Amino acid sequence: MPNSIYTVAFYNLENLFDTKDDPNTLDRDFLPWGKKSWTEDKYEKKIYKLGKAISRIARNKTEKPPVLVGIAEVENEAVIRDLVESKHLKNANYNFVHYDSPDERGIDVALLVNEDYFTVDYSETIPIAIYETDGVKDYTRDVLYVNGKLNEEKVHVFVCHWPSRRDGADLTSHKRVQAAEQVSDFIASNEAIKENAKIIIMGDFNDNPIDTSVKEYLVTDNLYNPFEKLMNITRGSLSHYAEWFLFDQIIFSHNFFKPEKGKHSFQEANVFDKEFLAEWEGKNKGNPFRTYRGKRYLGGYSDHFPVYINLKKYR
Repeated sequence: MPNSIYTVAFYNLENLFDTKDDPNTLDRDFLPWGKKSWTEDKYEKKIYKLGKAISRIARNKTEKPPVLVGIAEVENEAVIRDLVESKHLKNANYNFVHYDSPDERGIDVALLVNEDYFTVDYSETIPIAIYETDGVKDYTRDVLYVNGKLNEEKVHVFVCHWPSRRDGADLTSHKRVQAAEQVSDFIASNEAIKENAKIIIMGDFNDNPIDTSVKEYLVTDNLYNPFEKLMNITRGSLSHYAEWFLFDQIIFSHNFFKPEKGKHSFQEANVFDKEFLAEWEGKNKGNPFRTYRGKRYLGGYSDHFPVYINLKKYR
């Protein structure tokens, strides 16, 4: 029965910046006179397209937009407000949880909450202290922690965007391991997260499900990563130099496998890589239809596909 299925999604939005200069962040590229020539028209088109994409995630199976959507690479509260009030989302009852992070580029994570189905009880940020091998601190995105009730069932949600591979996967792997350790430590030490708590950890981990940070430091005995089984050389959530990666993942506690009356259980996990979100011709056909390739404006959605899990509530 579709109405008993609920989607939880994650989407890296590829630099959702407004066109205003923030003197506290490195947002110069995304200004009308910056390298990207980022205009109000381009911004409005991106907002429209992202709203369209989010509204359609797994909708053929649920008949409604996602109940929770973790998002990454958003500049501030204003751009998230524009997103939830855009054409394809304004009739859904979305609110959001967002905090500013110390990331030098000024990009944050946030959680869109469909208040018809989810009630936020508490939220906070988890500052992630990342250090270079020489001891210098690297400022990155905080992790967002939200606990609340999904159709009256208590759920603990984490939204992550871990340090990038920009300087090389091997040279930066210790940063993602540090991030994984700190999320795991928070879960283990938080008194609000009981032994049998239902936990969802989503994000752009900048590592695949089989990489050390995720597989060895984050996915503990109590957690399951369905995206490990989706690893495929011909499919993923992003592509770089003709190679597919599955950096975007949703991980959850094993008790989502237990069907109980009034509770939610796991049904499926997938990458939302529908044709309208992909490039339709040329050597990059099938890749995410991105907004920019380098300095070149393409006018697409994002350089990532969304990912999602579907949960079924047993009545």
